[in-house]
Amino acid sequence: MNSQPQPAPSAATRDQQIRAALDQHWAASNANDSETEHLIYHDDAVLDYPQSGERTRGRANIQKQRSIQPNQKRFTIRRVVGSGDLWVTEYILSYDNKPSYTVSIMEFSGLKVAHETQYFADPFSAPAFRAYLVERIPGS
Repeated sequence: MNSQPQPAPSAATRDQQIRAALDQHWAASNANDSETEHLIYHDDAVLDYPQSGERTRGRANIQKQRSIQPNQKRFTIRRVVGSGDLWVTEYILSYDNKPSYTVSIMEFSGLKVAHETQYFADPFSAPAFRAYLVERIPGS
């Protein structure tokens, strides 16, 4: 029986594992699967909402505050970028069909999130003065 310690996964392998965990997390979030959604967090993870000045400590509290949110939520992932310990997801979070453009910054320790910061922005009408300089983003 070999009791040698196993080597740490390569950076590329770890990035693939984290990306798979993120894909699972966002799919579970969209499906309202609270148990699977919160597997990505360390027990002592911290979640910050800078716009409201709130900090939630601990996976159990993060899961609880999300589970008591009364609105119907849907997630449309626009992109996920990152490597190593820092990953960013840009997505549209719709509460009762009202979109909020959202960015999640997740800081990993190992294969789990130690700290997440989420920023939310409501859509706004494009001003006419710059219409001739811009084009519409598909899907927005």
